[in-house]
Amino acid sequence: MELERRAGWSNGGRGLSVDPAPPPESPLRRCGRRSLRMQWRSIVLGLLLLRLGLHLSLWLLFGFGPSLGFYQNLVPFRLGLSMVRQSEAPARPRASGKPSWFDQTWAKREAAGGEPMVCRRRRPAASSPAGPGYNFLDGFGEYSRKYSAFPEPQRRRMKEAALRMFYFGYENYMEHAFPQDELNPIDCRGRGPDRDNPSNININDVLGNYSLTLIDALDTLAILGNASEFKRAVKLVTTTVSFNKDSTVQVFEATIRILGSLLSAHMIIMDPAQPFGNMTPDGYDDELLHLARDLAVRLLPAFENTKTGIPHPRVNLKKGVPSTCLNETCTAGAGSLLVEFGILSRLIGDSTFEWVARQAVRALWKLRSDETGLLGNVVNIQTGQWVGKQSGLGAGMDSFYEYLLKSYIVFGESEDLEMFNAAYESIQNHLRRGREACNEGEGDPPLYVNVNMFNGQLMNTWIDSLQAFFPGLQVLTGDIEDAICLHAFYYAIWKRFGALPERYNWQLQAPDVMFYPLRPELVESTYLLYQATKNPFYLHVGMDILQSLEKYTKVRCGYATLHHVIDKSKEDRMESFFLSETCKYLYLLFDEDNPLHRSGSKYIFTTEGHILPVDKLFREKPWADVSSKEESTVDNSGVLDHKPANSSINCNRVPSERRYALPLKGVYMQQIDQMVGLL
Repeated sequence: MELERRAGWSNGGRGLSVDPAPPPESPLRRCGRRSLRMQWRSIVLGLLLLRLGLHLSLWLLFGFGPSLGFYQNLVPFRLGLSMVRQSEAPARPRASGKPSWFDQTWAKREAAGGEPMVCRRRRPAASSPAGPGYNFLDGFGEYSRKYSAFPEPQRRRMKEAALRMFYFGYENYMEHAFPQDELNPIDCRGRGPDRDNPSNININDVLGNYSLTLIDALDTLAILGNASEFKRAVKLVTTTVSFNKDSTVQVFEATIRILGSLLSAHMIIMDPAQPFGNMTPDGYDDELLHLARDLAVRLLPAFENTKTGIPHPRVNLKKGVPSTCLNETCTAGAGSLLVEFGILSRLIGDSTFEWVARQAVRALWKLRSDETGLLGNVVNIQTGQWVGKQSGLGAGMDSFYEYLLKSYIVFGESEDLEMFNAAYESIQNHLRRGREACNEGEGDPPLYVNVNMFNGQLMNTWIDSLQAFFPGLQVLTGDIEDAICLHAFYYAIWKRFGALPERYNWQLQAPDVMFYPLRPELVESTYLLYQATKNPFYLHVGMDILQSLEKYTKVRCGYATLHHVIDKSKEDRMESFFLSETCKYLYLLFDEDNPLHRSGSKYIFTTEGHILPVDKLFREKPWADVSSKEESTVDNSGVLDHKPANSSINCNRVPSERRYALPLKGVYMQQIDQMVGLL
């Protein structure tokens, strides 16, 4: 080729052609051109050296290095990006069933006799604050460019978009589905219990022929400030809803969706301050409270004829526990009734409801493993034997942990806090994998896995979308640094699929169960982390979630369940929690001026997203037979050790210099993106 080039051959167009030979060049002209090239090379080299010296000076000046927890093997600057050396970056897992880099590292450490990747509980990062210039390196990265600011006009647009999303779903439900329980948004029709197939528990556990979606959305209407529609909805509920139905429903679902919402709406009406506007319907006479008591009485048979005190999972609202009901229930279903039942007891002065719910929690707690302190996910209510020995943070377990802490916040019972602290320590010791600190050091990203409750051995390599609630719970207990890491992991999954698959296999980097029923857990944690940090990163996360919902789930008459998160096919169902939680948390995320945020942490959210006041009133027991049923352990000091994160009161838990830097350093965000297959 060199011979051809010298002879004037060139490959131009479709074939070879011969160019005429150029005239000979003088030696003086060649020397001048060579001198010019050398000058340009010197200039370019000088500029490169000058830039390198500037970067090095800034790096030394602001003190970046191991003291701030960066990887020891970082290349400080490579085209302005901080990154792990390519040769030492973790290999991307293959979907072939072979162990992932996460498992390989874990196995190597344990095989070498080193300390396994199980970490102690960490304290909030305030004990080791970041120094000046925190996250400076990320200022050159794509993550900071995308997430470091969220202009006020954009926040207002997102608030309006969340408002439109709620009303599109709500108005279509009222037009096409009410008084039935749910909306089928594709066919624009209502849905009730599946009478033809009683074994269809996916439907029948939730739907009781009692206008579920309207009741579940009551306090959302109040939070939006829509007094006229709130009053109209309350009137519809009190005049049309009856629980005297031949409907077999799950005790847990009826409690969190119906009972919780009735209590929340009643207390909004009775609040003398009326922070959301005048929400009191004309002539209101405690009708919602009476409905709540009627429902709770119909759920009480679930606690009868059980040898352990753990309730049956289902009850017929008219006939009691069905003869065909199984003697097995999940830990979350049996142990997450205390907040709603306790509030009802203290409002009406009848200890029965709180007592049965508390006895169920105590019975479950006594069955935990002596070795690990963990509980399983399915238990026999007659024998107390664990049918499901898996211990995790997702389905079957999630709200049990949540209500241990929230029960303490509401009622001040010290035993609730003691149980929560012990449970949290067991979770950190046996479920958590990865590096000890979220935002510093080397190692794999922190992750909570499913293990055997008796020995802490890994049981599978999947996690489910319900686990995404846990960062929000960590915010409430003050472990914000760890919450940042786990939230980032779930957000990375969302970025990849535009939704959260019901189960995700972190080893194969692929979903195990493909559907997404518009669940709120990731939005909830995003909202609570934003309230705790005020970091604009979480506004971007909320915007991504909202835009994905609009793009992939919006249909003719509402928002539909995704049947398959990859091909985005849909199922004709809009569950009630979409309006009561998903839309509510999105709206609150962007509504800085909502009365809820000016309340001084007056409210806490139930596991269904209903707001309940944190009031000294609920730290008092109005009944006279306390001593005969249980020993009082109430902390009536009025000082809460854990403040709800629905206010900027928690902002001081994150150093102020970090509120406009990435909550998770760019190198770790990149690592998590790689872990879920985004890179």
